[in-house]
Amino acid sequence: MFKLAANLSFMFQEVAFLERFRAAATVGFQGVEYLFPYEYTAKQLHTLLEDFNLQQALFNLYPGEWSQGERGLAALPNREDEFKSSVEQALEYASHLKCSKLHVMSGLKLDQVSTELQLETYMKNLLWAADQAKNHNVTLLIEPINPFDMPGYFLSDFAQAKSILEDINHPNLAMQFDIYHCQRLQGNIVSTLIDYLPLIGHIQIANPPGRHEPGKGELNFDFILNWLSTQYDGWVGCEYTPSAVTTDCLSWAEPYLENYPANH
Repeated sequence: MFKLAANLSFMFQEVAFLERFRAAATVGFQGVEYLFPYEYTAKQLHTLLEDFNLQQALFNLYPGEWSQGERGLAALPNREDEFKSSVEQALEYASHLKCSKLHVMSGLKLDQVSTELQLETYMKNLLWAADQAKNHNVTLLIEPINPFDMPGYFLSDFAQAKSILEDINHPNLAMQFDIYHCQRLQGNIVSTLIDYLPLIGHIQIANPPGRHEPGKGELNFDFILNWLSTQYDGWVGCEYTPSAVTTDCLSWAEPYLENYPANH
């Protein structure tokens, strides 16, 4: 059976970020994920995880200047030193937070350089980073992201992600499979999961078109989650925007949460 992790960058927006750990634990989440931890010290976050008996399932490497539109560094030529520093920073946080999975964002396509050069840069950086991660028992993840939510993202194709992983063939490099992005890019969710399962290190969920919770959108998540429960025992990150107050949108998760709805 898989385990659910609340994505605290998306869920429990009713309270401040540091209060979301308590909120997630109260309804029975065993783990949390979020985009970036770097606004806080690793000690602050470690204390919250300990206090509420939560596991850190995932977070992202520093993506560059997010407020200025940057979306990762790994596929950006001439930013290798900055990328390497971001890997070292993330691994240090991961050590403190006992987190074994880190998402490496590729960055955007660049007009001034060739796709071939970006791909070459991306693969060299991923190989170097995976070697560093191996020393920390951490797996790095790459995630295809759809162009509707993130226009111009370099890695926007599941087949390309599979090809990159197979070409690098590193035990500490895997796929972050977001069902929402898969549906928006190509559909065929379960058949794609079956094909890619050996490469998958982490799964995320949200329901198109509004990127809401299971039950609020076009996908039959009863079928998808039932299938996952027999085939996958890792973390499933709830990277969705609740359609109402977060705790009012969790009935779908009742079979997978420890306390819901008892503490709701």
